[in-house]
Order: sequence, then structure tokens, then C-alpha cells
Amino acid sequence: MLRNRTSAWRAWLTAAMLGLSFSLAHAQAGKGPDVLIKEVSTDVLDSVRADKSIKQGDVQKVILLVDQKVMPHVDFQRMTASSVGRYWREATPEQQKQLQEQFKILLVRTYSGALAQVQDQTVELKPMRTNPEDKEVVVRTEVKGRGDPIQLDYRLEQTPNGWKIFDVNVLGVWLVQSYRSSFAQEIGANGIDGLIKKMTERNARPAPAPTKS
Repeated sequence: MLRNRTSAWRAWLTAAMLGLSFSLAHAQAGKGPDVLIKEVSTDVLDSVRADKSIKQGDVQKVILLVDQKVMPHVDFQRMTASSVGRYWREATPEQQKQLQEQFKILLVRTYSGALAQVQDQTVELKPMRTNPEDKEVVVRTEVKGRGDPIQLDYRLEQTPNGWKIFDVNVLGVWLVQSYRSSFAQEIGANGIDGLIKKMTERNARPAPAPTKS
């Protein structure tokens, strides 16, 4: 993740974590995607505030939280494949597996720092214009707290298992598009194995200590 985007990604990761925890039963019960985002944002905000270890950047607790409450509600294969772009089709099944594993670790490690920043944020939904038959939608929100509001938009798809998030936009930058550019540069220079190696090395570095607001 580029240094000059660290603040934006931390903002996204904080808010994204707020917006992803949701029971599958509720999704199957017909909750709209905007209602889903609003309800889970409030729920996860409360959960994070109550867990001191997460706020202190406990990576293992974050991994557990992500595995149990986040990953079941994200189309993570689609997110990874879209981030890798056209090279995804050239990757072997084993390479695809490694790309997903390392991409997940990359995001989880950043969560550990971002979640320590949760204080008094609230999430407000923007008006949503969709048709009942739409299978893909964008839910637009603002995260409000200290400082200027943060634009946070979600792309979701309707699946047999409920709505799934497959991309996030922070301050006008879509996550998948940003990663696709940097991943393509690395693959162009060193191949798919080179990207996996670089991500693995980055993920092996000690996680930075959470900053205090």
C-alpha cells in the first residue's frame, strides 16, 4: 500500500470493518444492501469500542474477527481476481490460492492499525437509487467523527447467499482499481510469482504499533 495513501486506506479499513459484520440469516431475510451497511456499521462500532485488545492492534484478534464476521460477507475471490486483473486467468490454481491468502493477510494486518483509531465515528447513508431487479449496487456513505467526513462507498452483488461486498471506494479511489495498478507493475516486472513473493515478504514484516489519536 502506497505511503501517500496510508491515511485514506486507514480510513477505509476502519469504516469497512464497521460495515461488514452481519449475520447471514438477516441477509437472507431480504435486508436491502443499504440497510445492511447501516445496521452492521453501528453493531461493529460498538463491538470494537468494547474490545481493548482490538483497539491495541492485536493481530490475532483481528484475524479471528475478520474470519468469523467479515470474510463470509465478502466475495473475496472476485476482489482478489479483479485486483490482479487479466493476469488472474494466467495464474495456476496454486498461484490463485497464494494470491488470495497473501491479499487477505495484507488487509488484515492493516485492519490491526486502523481499528485502533475507532473513537466516536458514526456512519450516515447517502440517498440510494436502485431498481428491485438490480443485482449489483453501490451504497454510498459518509463516516463522521473527528475531522472532515470520509467518503466511503461499497459495491455489492446479490448472490444466493445474500449481498456480498466486492469493492470499496474511499475519497474517490476504488480499492480494486488502486491495487490493480500496483499489482500489474509488479507482475510485469517479476511475474505472478514475483508479486506473491513481494506480498509474502511485506506480510512477514512486524506489524506497526498502532498510533494513538
